Amino acid sequence: MNKQQLVEAVSLLANTSKADTTKVLDALVPVITDTLKNGDEVRLHGLGTLKVKLRKGRTGRNPRTGQPIEIAAKKVVVISVFPSLEDAVNA
Repeated sequence: MNKQQLVEAVSLLANTSKADTTKVLDALVPVITDTLKNGDEVRLHGLGTLKVKLRKGRTGRNPRTGQPIEIAAKKVVVISVFPSLEDAVNA
């Protein structure tokens, strides 16, 4: 599902205009981004929790040459899905 399809589905379900739904979705991304940047987590009822974790640095291998390379530590966004969503998908 792309953004246009999401806007259409949400606007039908919420009985709002596509323009208003687009504004809300466009505002949602920077709010979530800023929240995660500040080290907080985002809980979306019925969906899951978004949070930032630190992935440790490690030694990897260059697939072309086989030479070892150092992969730096970095922050990654992870989502923990609520059991209700997992159950709905598997039903």
